[in-house]
Amino acid sequence: MAEKRQVKMNLPNILTLFRIGLIPVFVLVFYLPFDWSNEAACIIFVVAAVTDWLDGFLARKLQQISKLGAFLDPVADKLMVAVVLVLLVERNPGILLTLPAAVIIGREIAVSALREWMAELGARSRVAVSIYGKIKTIAQMAALPLLIYHDTLYGLPVYGVGLVLLYIAAVLTLVSMCQYLVSAWPKLKENT
Repeated sequence: MAEKRQVKMNLPNILTLFRIGLIPVFVLVFYLPFDWSNEAACIIFVVAAVTDWLDGFLARKLQQISKLGAFLDPVADKLMVAVVLVLLVERNPGILLTLPAAVIIGREIAVSALREWMAELGARSRVAVSIYGKIKTIAQMAALPLLIYHDTLYGLPVYGVGLVLLYIAAVLTLVSMCQYLVSAWPKLKENT
C-alpha cells in the first residue's frame, strides 16, 4: 500500500489559502447593492494584498518556504488580480479599462506558461521575477484598490489615478514579459 503524504500547513500557507478564500467574499461584496460596497470591497482587496506581502515575509523569516507555498502564492495572486480586473471591466466596459486589463491578464497567462515550459527544460531560473515585474506588481496593487473604490475622495479623482497606475502596470507588464522572453529565447530556440 502506498504511503500517504501529509501536507504540513504553516502560517504562510494558511495566509495564502485565506487570500484565495477572500476571492468569493470579494465578489459577493463587490456586487452588494449598498452605498458602502465599494469601500468594503476595497478593504477586502487591501487585506488580500497585505496577506500576500505577509505570507512571503513570514515564509522567509520563519524559514517556512515550502513547495506548496511556492505553488499557491502566485496562483492566489493571479486569481485575485484576474477576478478584480474582470469585475472592474464588467462594471466599466470600454476600451480604457479593457485594454490594460487584457494586457495584464494575457501576460500572466503567457508568463506562467513560459515558466512552466522553462521548468520542464530545467531552466526555470531564466524566467525568475525581475525588477520590472516587482515594480509592475506595486503599481498594480496601488491601482486596483483605487479602481475598486471608484468614488472621488476629498476632491481626489481616485478612479482616474487608479487608471493611470493601471496603465503604468500594463506597460511594465509588457516590458517584463519581453525581458522574460529575451532571457528564455536561447533555451527555447534550442528546444523547438
